[in-house]
Amino acid sequence: MSRKATLFIPRVAVIGLGLIGCSWVKGLRVRGCVGQVAGFDRNLDSMQQALDVGLIDEFSSDITEVVRAADLVIISVPILAVRQVLQDIAAAIGDATVLTDVGSVKGSVAGDVEAVFGADFGRFVLGHPIAGSERSGVSAADEHLYVRHKVIITPQAHTDKAALRLVRAAWQAVGADVEDMAVSHHDEVLAATSHLPHLLAYSLVDTLANSHENKEIFNYAAGGFRDFTRIAASSPVMWRDIFSANKEQILKTLDLFQHDLNFLRSAIEQEDTTTVMGVLTRAKVARDHFSKILARRAYVEPMKTASVTYIASPAGSLSGSFRVPGDKSISHRSIMLGSLAEGTTEVSGFLEGEDSLATLQAFRDMGVVIEGPHRGRVTIHGVGLHGLQPPPNALYLGNSGTSMRLLAGLMAGQNFDVEMSGDESLSKRPMGRVADPLKLMGAVVETAEAGRPPIKVHGAGKLKGIHYDLPMASAQVKSCVLLAGLYAEGETSVTEPAPTRDHTERMLKGFGYDVQVNGSTVTLQSGGKLTATSIDVPADISSAAFFMVAASIAEGSDITLEHVGINPTRIGVINILRAMGGNIEVLNEREVGGEPVADIRIRSAQLKGIHIPEDQVPLAIDEFPALFIAAACAEGETVLTGAEELRVKESDRIQAMIDGLITLGVDAKGTEDGAIIQGMGAAGSFGGGEIVTHHDHRIAMSFAIASVRAAEPIIVLDCANVATSFPDFVGLANNAGLQMDVISKPAAE
Repeated sequence: MSRKATLFIPRVAVIGLGLIGCSWVKGLRVRGCVGQVAGFDRNLDSMQQALDVGLIDEFSSDITEVVRAADLVIISVPILAVRQVLQDIAAAIGDATVLTDVGSVKGSVAGDVEAVFGADFGRFVLGHPIAGSERSGVSAADEHLYVRHKVIITPQAHTDKAALRLVRAAWQAVGADVEDMAVSHHDEVLAATSHLPHLLAYSLVDTLANSHENKEIFNYAAGGFRDFTRIAASSPVMWRDIFSANKEQILKTLDLFQHDLNFLRSAIEQEDTTTVMGVLTRAKVARDHFSKILARRAYVEPMKTASVTYIASPAGSLSGSFRVPGDKSISHRSIMLGSLAEGTTEVSGFLEGEDSLATLQAFRDMGVVIEGPHRGRVTIHGVGLHGLQPPPNALYLGNSGTSMRLLAGLMAGQNFDVEMSGDESLSKRPMGRVADPLKLMGAVVETAEAGRPPIKVHGAGKLKGIHYDLPMASAQVKSCVLLAGLYAEGETSVTEPAPTRDHTERMLKGFGYDVQVNGSTVTLQSGGKLTATSIDVPADISSAAFFMVAASIAEGSDITLEHVGINPTRIGVINILRAMGGNIEVLNEREVGGEPVADIRIRSAQLKGIHIPEDQVPLAIDEFPALFIAAACAEGETVLTGAEELRVKESDRIQAMIDGLITLGVDAKGTEDGAIIQGMGAAGSFGGGEIVTHHDHRIAMSFAIASVRAAEPIIVLDCANVATSFPDFVGLANNAGLQMDVISKPAAE
């Protein structure tokens, strides 16, 4: 195999010819990244075997001869043997030799390096691969062992940068995903994720083996027992040394586990099924998200998402009757108010998108027992207005601005501090608009620069009710203030300059809380309580909007969207499309759980350009990306004004849509608070091209539906965030008549 130009190490010495070190060396060797490899092991047979299979080029029973001319020394010996190895080789290594190890306890090795070489020795890079095999020794060496496995490097303040680069490159060369971590944090994390599970497995097998019924127990051991105890077949000597070297962190983690185990035992003994369910549901979710919880990062930082691209080919008409996912706004609020209610709330139609799930997980993190979601059904065991518990870490809210802004109001009334963070997109969105009124109520709220996330809310303050005039129409800010008002002394009221979504007011009433609505002012008093109820979440009109537009602009289309929420504060998209000449019928109107719903039939029609009434803008704020597509297909000019809010959504939606329309050949320009779009009329069609979505789900779906009027394929980039609001968008769209393919690739590190 030819040598890789990016890395070549002339001479490597490997001390300890076990699986871990040998697999690394073999991986480097077959990839052409090393020249000569010398080996040392206490076992002469292992050295001879390694030489015979070509793993090493030479060996010696004198360890100093093996390391004398080495550029890189890999120490792969039991943890408690590291210091002796360092003492043996200290005088023989060169002035530029880089040393590294593969041990699972970094504090112990760091102490050994300091004791032998001094506190400022920088050419030792502490490392630990998170990989292994049930086989061991030279014969088990696997050049693919580290491909797509994590390797943790724990650099210290004095670690030499060139040495660090070399070791990092050597791990990356064999396909490993390299991460950095502090020494103490590594040992704490590994105590919980590796060392304690091994300790428990050994202990359980030992306990059952000493039982007088052990034959029966082992004869009928099921897969779960075998899976859990498999790791007890590892080397006892190695694990004895690890338990000794990481004693402090293992004991701390063991104490925590014993405390929680006693808690669970007590719940089972007392037949407290709700508490037991809480443990089980939290554990299941944590296990389902295991890739995120390494190093205690569950819901604290975003999981790297796959790169998703849509290829939307020219399509014909749409047909059929179907239901889009549940309303995101109502799904958020059902979790929040259900958690704060007294009793058990049953939710159906819950949107299982990432934004709603972020809210659900936040309340799980604050001690609420939540079952599901399963096929849209969620059971929430409410803890009452004052029953939330401090979360173990910052609340990670992904891409959900609704979660962060509404939770800010609720958190202001708690007796504990909370930090809330989000992904890259959410971290750019303004939070000063909720921080400002909360401060007027007496809350202590901190944001990052320019009022951006993360946002910190300090509890234990006494809130006072205020009257707040919203500077701009915003349902999220209104809801934030009202939710804080549940905990504020006296009366809290909000007046809005234009109608916005009233889901919070409606749902508060549904949970039995007294809310007064007088024109544009909403008022409530603290001191009440929320009583559990049942909630049927209607289909989201924001998701329905994409199909409403697609059916309107695709000749010969006739679709019916079922059980769509038609809250008067959300029907701007219907009003605007009708004003443009859309053929839309609202059928079977009814009320479900305080929310009006209906079936909506849409047939194709030739739309005409209009000046969109500003009083409709707040009623269609999330639907404008789709409406831009409708405007591009209309006869004549469409003008949007009064929509500056669109510039601070998940992306600058005005600019993103204008850029995309221009790419597809449409005459369009953005203004400070809207856009001017020249429609291409009945005979017009979109050209092809690549659309940059800025990771905004609504931008992605809007340009996907444009394919019903496209002459060439439209390539829509960065569509992974569509899962935040519409998990099966592509499947539903293709069933209705679109022609979309998905290309998904793992995210780059």
